[in-house]
Amino acid sequence: MLRLGILGCDTSHVVEFTKRLAHTAVAESLWVDGGQVVAAWPGTSRVAPDRVQGYVQQLQAMGVQLVSSPDELRGMVDAVLVESQEGATHRPLATPFLLDGIPTFVDKPFACSITDAQAMVDAATKGGAPLLSASSLRFAREVQALSVGAICGAFTYTPGAQHPLNPGLFHYGVHGVEQLYALMGPGCRSVRSVRTEGADEVSGLWKDGRIGTVRAVRHGAGGFGFTAFGDKGTVSTTIDMTWPYTELLKVVLRVLGGAPSPVSSAELVEAVAFQVAAFHSASLNGQPVAIEVT
Repeated sequence: MLRLGILGCDTSHVVEFTKRLAHTAVAESLWVDGGQVVAAWPGTSRVAPDRVQGYVQQLQAMGVQLVSSPDELRGMVDAVLVESQEGATHRPLATPFLLDGIPTFVDKPFACSITDAQAMVDAATKGGAPLLSASSLRFAREVQALSVGAICGAFTYTPGAQHPLNPGLFHYGVHGVEQLYALMGPGCRSVRSVRTEGADEVSGLWKDGRIGTVRAVRHGAGGFGFTAFGDKGTVSTTIDMTWPYTELLKVVLRVLGGAPSPVSSAELVEAVAFQVAAFHSASLNGQPVAIEVT
């Protein structure tokens, strides 16, 4: 049983993850075995400061111990979950644990800059620490069960709420990016993005000539889903949001327990680079921007 510590409590994920691991307040079909949240550092929040206290109270009701600093988690936990909503906080929160070899999950967005993303990957390599970052949508059952042969292209959609501290796709559009990379894999060469008040539409050109597109919706009907174009068929589907947290946690526990990650370090960084390029392209009225990974 992995003892897990949480860093940052301004997202509902901290409560939803803890419920599933503690086998409480959710249907038995959603339970996940193999880990327990034992401690949490509430931290501060610039994205959703009004939410922290309520989430903390729910964690305490489930027996989670609060600590006054991240360092207090050392010796109490086997792995950490970096849950702060602000992407720029992830590098300073995760790096000390990664350098000490402590398995680490970083919630979305992994980072809001290529520099921060690469730094966390480098710290994990140096410390020999398992590292995973992913949106729960990457492991949605509909994505994982897809069977259309080799993927020739894909279109994903997601709600596209924005926040200045997580610019462009980083705040919520990242869910569409994660679906896209789960379907297409890495290898994007350039990105072009069109932004209006109601949506962002971002298309990536892969090195092998395939095209993958994300639509982040702010006006009109939302939800999550995709169309996958394969050499043996095409599938269009919405995603049932009953299951993604449970499916994500299963993968998180496997990786933090030492199993190989299904998301390579190179892909972690490239997905961030995709979002950086999309933001720049939108500011250039849709001109293509090359993917640059240092």
